Amino acid sequence: MKKPNKLTLCLSILALAGTVLAGCSGNNNSNSGTNEPAKTNNTTTNAPANGTKTEDPATPDPNTPVDGGELVVSSFSDIVSVNPIYYSDTASGDAAYLIQANLYDLDRKGNVAAEPWSLAAELPQVSEDGLTYTIKLKKEAKWNDGTPVTADDVIFTFDTVRNPDAASPGFGNYDKIDTITKTDDQTVVIKLKQVFSPFLYSLNTALVPAHILKDVPVKELEKNAYGSDPAKTVTNGPWKWTEWKNGQYLTFEADPNYWGPKPHIQKITYKIYADQNTEVQALLKGDVDLTQAIPLPMLDTVKAKDNIDVILAPGPQYEYMAFNFKDENFASKKSPFAGIKTRQAIATALNRQGMVDNILKGTGTPLNAPFLPGSWADPGENATAYPYDVEKAKALLAEDGWVPGKDNILEKDGQRFSFELQYNAGNSRREQVAAVIQQNLKDVGIEVKPKGIDFAAWIDQNVTPGKFEAILLSWSLNNPDPNGNESIFSSKYNPPTGQNVGWYKNEKLDELWVKGYSTADQEERKKIYAEAGKEISTDLPYVFLYQYGLPEALSKTIKYAEEDKPESTLAYGYFFHINKWWIAE
Repeated sequence: MKKPNKLTLCLSILALAGTVLAGCSGNNNSNSGTNEPAKTNNTTTNAPANGTKTEDPATPDPNTPVDGGELVVSSFSDIVSVNPIYYSDTASGDAAYLIQANLYDLDRKGNVAAEPWSLAAELPQVSEDGLTYTIKLKKEAKWNDGTPVTADDVIFTFDTVRNPDAASPGFGNYDKIDTITKTDDQTVVIKLKQVFSPFLYSLNTALVPAHILKDVPVKELEKNAYGSDPAKTVTNGPWKWTEWKNGQYLTFEADPNYWGPKPHIQKITYKIYADQNTEVQALLKGDVDLTQAIPLPMLDTVKAKDNIDVILAPGPQYEYMAFNFKDENFASKKSPFAGIKTRQAIATALNRQGMVDNILKGTGTPLNAPFLPGSWADPGENATAYPYDVEKAKALLAEDGWVPGKDNILEKDGQRFSFELQYNAGNSRREQVAAVIQQNLKDVGIEVKPKGIDFAAWIDQNVTPGKFEAILLSWSLNNPDPNGNESIFSSKYNPPTGQNVGWYKNEKLDELWVKGYSTADQEERKKIYAEAGKEISTDLPYVFLYQYGLPEALSKTIKYAEEDKPESTLAYGYFFHINKWWIAE
């Protein structure tokens, strides 16, 4: 999932698995700090010396790809790092998607595929017992310093991620590996300790260059300049990273040393704005060509613009409010969320349908469990639902020992029921949702103190190490397999080696996640995940709020063939086949 929300993420984390484009912009942006050359008019009429007017040159076919042009993408979140071992947030994943080739990619239906731009030459050969995967790399694949991409890079990347000392958020995707061996420079053989049905999706990942990082002590890798300094980040994707101005913009240019199918778009600028409203104003002015998520109150305004296309469809994202169960994260040294009836009361007190109707304007649906709706693993009615009911919520809180204090805020064992709800500043949807949560819980005697924090700092300092009281965030379910839930909800994957940032523990779920990935038969796995769906929606480490889609806006100067259009159902689907897009004047 892909996150933050960043799991597996975008977890929203995307988990390793988390977060577009635009045509040539003729406007200078004062935040970019760059100068754009004056544009010339390609269709100016030519007149010969004798004064006889000639015909205009033939108008280019807009359906024929052309090379060149700049795509300006907006965001209200800066990146953290583009090192594939560490990124778990959407913004970092966006940048990495442009500059790092994946070992394998996903097709439009979410199936693992060896594309022309994938590092692998073909799908892996899997042994009959499901324990051995043989991967063949393309001989032509190279890093942009000219060094070939080899089996050494696969081995180094996977060995590092599964090393607990590396503290990688992707640890749970590779800790079932027993051995990785190199047959030759283009062949890797991976043997698993046990059947791990989702392992194929673990191969949908970027690599890091062994020849650059092999001598860096593993505990120092996260703070290494690789991934945060463009000049020291060797890549192997269609574009190279040329600049990062913190909090303002990143730039990427078509890499002349790229080994794969050359991209048509010459330059991509990733501009960072203070919030979503500022993003949209830049889009409307023409300073931005692609915006990934239009705030719904502004959607009609954007759709009314003749030069902008809007794509809106249900996506793989779900929003949640996560509880922290680690007592030391609270001033009282005791988490108020320990009681199951308390958590169920909070879920019952929240008007999730009202959020969908009034904030999402009907573009989402309440969600009860962290599984992709409509997928084979969707637990459906097995998941426990929580209809909005204030009086029932009050009764559950009373049953769990909470009583009104002098100011009508609930108390229990001398602890006042008050907590801070963190979210990323600038996200207008979460600002509104946080306000609804604050009011809904006030109605049942719980004080909520919303707090918006700069995204990159928040992820690095609060979310990843699990230092918060409660958070409002989202995960992007980046493939159809539900196994990513283990690294989010299993007690084996607490920080820093996993994404169970709320320090949640449920032994029954711990066993179900293992049982689910250890079973090869999909029908049997379906039964297991139905049970897991019931358990997690009853015990509630999160309040699962809703599944939603992100309205993507694209300038009509962005062109692509039908088979290369953005795909809302995929994490990073707003960049789907971006290397085949082009810019038309």
